[in-house]
Amino acid sequence: MRTLTLLCAISCLACAQSDSLVKGLEAYQKGDLPAAERELRAASKSGDPRAAVFLALTLAATGRCQEAAPALVQSFQADAGDTGRLAGLGLAQCHLAANRLDEASAVVSALKSKYPADADVLYQAARLHMRAWNDNIYQLWQKNPASFRVNQISGEILETQGQFTEAAAEYRKAIEKNPRALSLHFRLGRALLMNSNSPEALAAAQKEFEAELTLNPSDAVAEFQIGQILLVQQKQAETAPHLLRALQLNPDFPEALIALGKLRVDEKKNDDAISLLNRAIKLAPRSEAAHYNLMMAYRNAGKMEDARREKAELDKLQKAPEGEFSEFLKKLGEKQPTQK
Repeated sequence: MRTLTLLCAISCLACAQSDSLVKGLEAYQKGDLPAAERELRAASKSGDPRAAVFLALTLAATGRCQEAAPALVQSFQADAGDTGRLAGLGLAQCHLAANRLDEASAVVSALKSKYPADADVLYQAARLHMRAWNDNIYQLWQKNPASFRVNQISGEILETQGQFTEAAAEYRKAIEKNPRALSLHFRLGRALLMNSNSPEALAAAQKEFEAELTLNPSDAVAEFQIGQILLVQQKQAETAPHLLRALQLNPDFPEALIALGKLRVDEKKNDDAISLLNRAIKLAPRSEAAHYNLMMAYRNAGKMEDARREKAELDKLQKAPEGEFSEFLKKLGEKQPTQK
C-alpha cells in the first residue's frame, strides 16, 4: 500500500499546511505506520480531507479495512484527482484482501476508466485478474474435476510452460470427453506443431486443423495453419486456396496477407504481392517479413525507388535500439587511453 502512495506523499508534503499532516506523511513514507496513524489522526481533526484519506490508507495497510472503508469510498467517489485515485487503489486492495472480487472489479474498472495509463491502476488490475483466474481455476477443479474443461485448461497451462507433449495429451483427453467442443482440435494441432516439425507431426497437426474446420468452418486461423503446413511441405499449389479462404473469413489477418504475398512474390505475381503486402503493413507496420517481401516485390517489378524505401524501413526495424545499455556496450569496445 505504501508504494502506491509514495509519489503523492512527496508531492503533498510541499503543499501541506498542517505540521501533523507533514509528519504523518513522512512517517507513512518511511513505513512507520503507528507514528503515521497518530499524526494523521491529529491532522484529520482539523478537517483536512487529505489527512482523512491518508489515515484511511494507513488503517488499510495495517489490516483495518473495515474502519478505513468509509473514508476511502467517500474520497474515491468525490475526488477526481490523485487523492481519489489513491483512495480507489486502497479500496481495491481492501476488497482483494477480503476476497470480494466483484467489488474489487467494480472499483478497478472505474479506476481504469479514469486513469487508463496509470501504472498503479494497471498493476492492481493485473493482480485482480490473476486472483480471479486462480480462484476460478480452483473452483473448476473442486466442483467439476471430470469436465473436459479441466483437461483443456491443463493443456493451456502446460503450453505456457513449454510442455507441448503433455499439453497434447490433455487436449486428447478433452476431445475424448467432448468431441464436438470448439478449439480443442485447433489447440491440439498447435501443440503438435510447437513440439515438432517432423513430417509425421505436420501430417497429424493438419488432420487436427481439418477436424476443427469440420466443426467450425469459419475458423480463419485453422485455414491459415493448414496453408502454412502445405507451404512447409512445398505444396504451393495447394497452399494458396487455404490462405485465400483465411482472408475471406478475416480480411484483416496480417499473417495470412504476408504468407500469401510471399507466395505471390515467388510466383512472380508482383502486382498482387504489392497489394497484399501493403495491406499487411497497414495492419502490422513493424512486421519485418512484410517489409522485406514488399521490398522484393517492388524490386522484381522494377520499382526501385519503392524498393529502396522499403529497404530503409526494414533497416530501421532491424536497427538495435539506442539507450543506456547500448551506450555501455559501445564504450566497452572503445580503446582505453594508454597509461603513461
